[in-house]
Amino acid sequence: MPAPTSSRTLWKGAISFGLVHIPVTLHSATAENRMKFNLLDKSTMTRVGNQQVNKGTGESMQREEIVKGFEVEKDQFVVLSPDEIKAALPRSTQTIDIEAFVDREQIASVYFNKPYFVSPAGKGGQKPFALLRETLKRTGKVGIAKVVISTKQHLAMLIPHGNGLALNLLRWSDEVRDTAGLAWPGEDVTVSAAELKMAEQLVDAMAGDWQPDLFHDEFREKLMALVEEKSREGGLRTVAPLPGEDVQTTAEVIDLTELLRRSLKGNARTAAAPAAPAAAKKASAKREEAAANDEAAPLKKAAARKTPPTARASAKPATRRKTG
Repeated sequence: MPAPTSSRTLWKGAISFGLVHIPVTLHSATAENRMKFNLLDKSTMTRVGNQQVNKGTGESMQREEIVKGFEVEKDQFVVLSPDEIKAALPRSTQTIDIEAFVDREQIASVYFNKPYFVSPAGKGGQKPFALLRETLKRTGKVGIAKVVISTKQHLAMLIPHGNGLALNLLRWSDEVRDTAGLAWPGEDVTVSAAELKMAEQLVDAMAGDWQPDLFHDEFREKLMALVEEKSREGGLRTVAPLPGEDVQTTAEVIDLTELLRRSLKGNARTAAAPAAPAAAKKASAKREEAAANDEAAPLKKAAARKTPPTARASAKPATRRKTG
């Protein structure tokens, strides 16, 4: 089953080629479903974090004691300051800047990296967006563009996808390894007509339509089944709180029938009771809002780290509300 559609806007800008300017937004086209484990102390069940440790002394390092170095030769580094690195960052112009249109078949799959869905921003972008989509479909071309996402410049391919467009980030040419030296069969290795015919018959027998939901991550499914089984059999263990953290007490389990009965008994008293003071209502609303913000903070921080930027134009990035 496909992952739920993501309506969260990760990037806002425009597609630009020639004099055409199409306001668009980017949305994640994939979802990470790998098993994620936490490190725990076996004896105390306390969380174990990742530390920046000096590999020579084994001592923990403070952030201000660490610099960034690029290894030029074995054990030979050039140190770059944060300002020097910042000065080299590409300028974000919030534009998917198409530089060429090429045949889709010319791009080898080894260049594909990460896909995004592209959506028109506002009613004004609907018509030019549809025009670009249909043009790409009819010509069999894809747009090769540059875009800056999260301070990093990417090569990308703009391709029709259903009623919309997809932006597939591509690897740069120097990121794809050379095949020289691989033991691939050459022209001296031939196959007979009979062998080829049998192989074709086998392919025909196994041929079918592409149905991605027929294929599953069996490793993840087995692990999840094991987790559920051990959980049912009482295998849950409580993680010890860190020093200074409040110990969460186990919530009381109340029977639904009893809860309804209590609600009915208190209904008359609630109707007769005076309304809660405005100050109390306001304080309660603030507590609920703060709790909601606390729950949403990790997701918004993750989205901020992954937010895709752009390449050449002047649209402003989507405003992100600060969370407490």
